Amino acid sequence: MTDATEPTGWAEAQRVARTAYGRLVAWLAWQWRDLAAAQDALGEAFVAALTHWPHEGVPASPEAWLLTVAKRELLMESRHCKVAQAPEVLALFDIEPTAESPPTIPDRRLQLMFACVHPAVPESLHAPLMMQVVLGLGAQTIARAFLESPAGMAQRLVRAKAKLREAGVAFETPESDELPQRMQALREALYGAYTVGSNLASPAPEAEPALCEEALFLASLLAGLQPQDAEVHGLLALMLHAQARRPGQFDAEDRFVPLTQQDTRLWERTLFHRAEAALNHAASLRQPGPFQIEAAIQSAHNQRAFTGQTPWAAIAEVYKLVVAQSGTRASRMDRKAIDESFLIRRALEMESAAQAATNMNQEHADRLHDILARHERAVEKRQFAEAIAQDDAFHHAITEISDLPLLWSTIEISKAQLDRCRHMMLPRAGQAEATLEQHREIIRGLNSRDPAKAAAAMKAHLDAAYRSTVAVLDGPGLG
Repeated sequence: MTDATEPTGWAEAQRVARTAYGRLVAWLAWQWRDLAAAQDALGEAFVAALTHWPHEGVPASPEAWLLTVAKRELLMESRHCKVAQAPEVLALFDIEPTAESPPTIPDRRLQLMFACVHPAVPESLHAPLMMQVVLGLGAQTIARAFLESPAGMAQRLVRAKAKLREAGVAFETPESDELPQRMQALREALYGAYTVGSNLASPAPEAEPALCEEALFLASLLAGLQPQDAEVHGLLALMLHAQARRPGQFDAEDRFVPLTQQDTRLWERTLFHRAEAALNHAASLRQPGPFQIEAAIQSAHNQRAFTGQTPWAAIAEVYKLVVAQSGTRASRMDRKAIDESFLIRRALEMESAAQAATNMNQEHADRLHDILARHERAVEKRQFAEAIAQDDAFHHAITEISDLPLLWSTIEISKAQLDRCRHMMLPRAGQAEATLEQHREIIRGLNSRDPAKAAAAMKAHLDAAYRSTVAVLDGPGLG
């Protein structure tokens, strides 16, 4: 063995794992009717590949090699069971690889994804199970992304696969009467996985895994497998538009940058074009839905990269369509995420205000009044983007006065879910003016140098913002 052969074997195994894992485990699970067993067998096959390929060279058909090893693992495990004589088990030997004629492995990934969102699986596990069985991510990685303990996540995933086995779930496309509901669950699981990745994304290059990219990969796969489902293509467009802006989400000091303040030169225009193509395809199918509507909103935001302006009036009109879709994903998923984000943000900002009150001086007061004046002018002129920027500047300044400047990046991430709703709230009558008055009350609390009074003013302000957000999401429209 030479030094050059080892990286080749490892690199090829990694490539196959990334591109073919889901297809291989889906085919094995479809044949074996046992998802956990299929995963275990394929895992052993990859271990064998990492042992043999660096020494013996990569086989002509890596996928066929892995499939053969995995099938043998399955049969070895069942050699003492009657199931070894079952037709579906014997069928595992129907396809044997040869150097001259590599096998064509049927693509059963769509059926595998449908199994992940089967009613037997708790809704909270749809996205984690899909990330594990289709992409091959480990339980520890998934647990970190979903803020659970590795042991707890592993146990929940094991139980979910056991439920599929006990329920005798067939790895098939659902019947026509079940298909719409399962497709909806599948789309929501994919978007849930992407949202988790977005909220926990780190600007550090060593941050792994990139769950956003993994969820986007699955959405692209699903769009390819379901070309006539408009909402799938709307989902893909939505995720691509959001992904295109990720290079601008953090500055040179790894601080989160709000959408309205991002440098559009950093955005990835190639992803914009892919997003627009997906959205145009969805529109051509004439099946409107909430994912397409939200993709249209993101498309409008991203026009700033080309025109230098954000069409706020048009965005507000499209948002009315979102909130009018009562009972859809927009009201269910966003409400839960907003509740969690609000509690985190309120605790952090109350502490920031309390600390700032003890440090307050005339220079600090002048700085906050200057920001407030700019905010007032933006509201008077109905310049909503500028009003949002000055609102952020006000809260940012308080964290700096508190001598807790690093707190701001954490606050920014926690309020990312809330930011999507701010464009809906500002056009509501009196909302912007109420925010200004609450800022004045916060300044009075800070000037009193009383930490409790300053924290209470901040709490009242954020509670009011929360109530307005809920009213937008749960109410009949923007009013």
